[in-house]
Amino acid sequence: MGRVSAPQSPLFGSVADVAERLAGVGYLASTAVATTVYLADRLGKPLLVEGPAGVGKTELAKAVAESTGSGLVRLQCYEGIDEARALYEWNHAKQLLRITAGQGRESWDDTRDDVFSEEFLLARPLLTAIRRTEPTVLLVDEMDKADVEVEGLLLEVLSDYQVTVPEMGTITASRRPFALLTSNSTRELSEALKRRCLFLHLDFPDADLERRIVQSRVPELAESLVDALVRTVRVLRGLELRKAPSVAETIDWGRTLLALGLDTLDDETVRATLGVVLKHQSDAVKAAAELRLN
Repeated sequence: MGRVSAPQSPLFGSVADVAERLAGVGYLASTAVATTVYLADRLGKPLLVEGPAGVGKTELAKAVAESTGSGLVRLQCYEGIDEARALYEWNHAKQLLRITAGQGRESWDDTRDDVFSEEFLLARPLLTAIRRTEPTVLLVDEMDKADVEVEGLLLEVLSDYQVTVPEMGTITASRRPFALLTSNSTRELSEALKRRCLFLHLDFPDADLERRIVQSRVPELAESLVDALVRTVRVLRGLELRKAPSVAETIDWGRTLLALGLDTLDDETVRATLGVVLKHQSDAVKAAAELRLN
């Protein structure tokens, strides 16, 4: 089955188009982010996005999919994930039933050809993305949590955008997916994988960008309250917490204040709602001391 047909229509027309379309679905991208997304799309290379938890790595993949009308296929990595969960596996229970039903009525060759056919194949995210003919964003989330063996498998798949199923042959993408890999940097990824990808480091946004993000997601919130919210979150991120507040949690805090009908972020309000952004008691105690909450 030949290689990926080329060329294929890109998802974006320019860097400005990336920024505009991502903003249209609520993702405010910096020039660096928009440029890297554009290049990954135009060059047909996977995009590796590293950075601390909560800076919008996964949301970037979702925004690319939503803004381009692409399907999103997500492989959530975790310790112990294997090839069967990432690529494909056979429906062994169904195969056994088929073999039992055919005993005495047909040859083993006929049975074998049948049980290793499409009907019995369970496609997992990597194979699903390869086989899709519609525009697709393949999100490989938290790649650093997977074992090195899965990293090697992914490198093989992303090199040629094809998968070999021994019983069925080689399956090659007719339309290359936009592949985005995320990593929280809990372990170092291989140089081979990094060479294959374009690289983007995402950090927490600066104060101005975070204000604009909150205003775009919670437009009913008063500007003065948005300013106070962002200032407080930035103070919290400056502490050595177990888990720094994410951008999504800043937005949630804004929505919380709106739902409660509050118009100021005073000590009492912070004390009552701090659990929206801090999820560990030790972090809450440290924050209370820093913010001098009684």
